[in-house]
Amino acid sequence: MPIKTGAGLIEKFGDSILRAIEETGKVTLFVGQFFYWVFRPPFRFRLLFAQLYFIGNKSLFIICLSGAFTGMVLAYQTYFGFKIISVDSLVGPVVAISLARELAPVLSGLIVAGRAGAAMAAQIGTMKVTEQVDALEVMGIDSYQYLALPRIIAGTLSLPMLTIIFLLVGNLGGWLVGTKALMIDETMYFSKLGEFMFLADIYQGVIKSIFFGFSIAVIGTYFGFEVKRGAEGVGKGTNMAVVWGMIFVLISDYFLTSFLIKIL
Repeated sequence: MPIKTGAGLIEKFGDSILRAIEETGKVTLFVGQFFYWVFRPPFRFRLLFAQLYFIGNKSLFIICLSGAFTGMVLAYQTYFGFKIISVDSLVGPVVAISLARELAPVLSGLIVAGRAGAAMAAQIGTMKVTEQVDALEVMGIDSYQYLALPRIIAGTLSLPMLTIIFLLVGNLGGWLVGTKALMIDETMYFSKLGEFMFLADIYQGVIKSIFFGFSIAVIGTYFGFEVKRGAEGVGKGTNMAVVWGMIFVLISDYFLTSFLIKIL
């Protein structure tokens, strides 16, 4: 019996490895189609602008709300920690650098993954199970070029802009709390900010957000095309798009940080 159990576990582990390799290959081919189609006509600008509006403009409220309160909370926490060692004048730089390098791109990525990534998977998945994707193919329209490409380009372009807005609103929130509620001298606040904050910090966050936006859109559209078995499949695909989108943002953030910190 133990031998059979061990053999079964080995077989199950082997099947998991094979499935992981197969999925990696399918995702790689999926990404390859993006680079194949991105510079080829027809260029569907109407669909692109519609997705830019949906991903970017429709996310502004939650981005601004999250950015403002993140900056305010970060200012509070930093102030009470730094006050112990009498360096509360550094609250501004710490808030700004933390937002620019990490919090703005990562939190914006998580918000977009939860909102837009789920919507991409649900929209394409619903079209898949209702055979609308098959209808596009019958009409001679490549479903990837029509459905996935505008969403991936829009996600790649929208997230850096949302990240910059998150950064600006977050710094505004940190400034309001730091100078108005915690009574840090405003001149000192800005002088320290200019002394320690550099453009390279902003570049790091923007580069991360470009990569996050592309990855979230790829994951969302991929799981949309992989939907099977009706409404249950749409729900599962949507859930997988959100979960894997968030996981990918968090894991890739570490590797991007370790790479960018060496070159910027």
